[in-house]
Amino acid sequence: MDGYAHVLERLREHDCRRLRGYVPDGRTKFTTWLVVVARRLCLDFHRHRYGRSDDPAPDAAAARAARRRLVNLVAGETEPEQLAAPGSDPASKLQAEELHTAVDAATAALAAADRLLLKLRFDDDLSAREIAGLVGLPTPFHVYRRLNALLGELRRVLRQRGIHGAEP
Repeated sequence: MDGYAHVLERLREHDCRRLRGYVPDGRTKFTTWLVVVARRLCLDFHRHRYGRSDDPAPDAAAARAARRRLVNLVAGETEPEQLAAPGSDPASKLQAEELHTAVDAATAALAAADRLLLKLRFDDDLSAREIAGLVGLPTPFHVYRRLNALLGELRRVLRQRGIHGAEP
């Protein structure tokens, strides 16, 4: 739903500039053009939220999926009751609560500057460029490097606590 809302917001901004930008040329239909625009906006939303990865290796795909789950947990968007499927057994709910508690404890142990960086990126949904300007880092790439290091550290701490897949 977040991606859908993002697409609608972007199509509506600047008095529907994107929609008015379609020029019928006889070769393409409006619906085809709209699908391409919506797909690109969805990709922008996904990259803004989770970052970019150029590594096509199968193990990299699993790492990206784990990172997305961790990002969602760190961002606080997923509550323990949402992690467990509706109607699931009490053991699954307990496991979800323990996972949420472990992520909270791991983030609480970070330095204040690191927690601020995570909050700006995942809670406030700021871009790396905006964060770099706010915290005084030279470039957005420094923000990405620090975020990747922090997420790696959080994964390491969670593994030490016995949480390997962080599967919901």
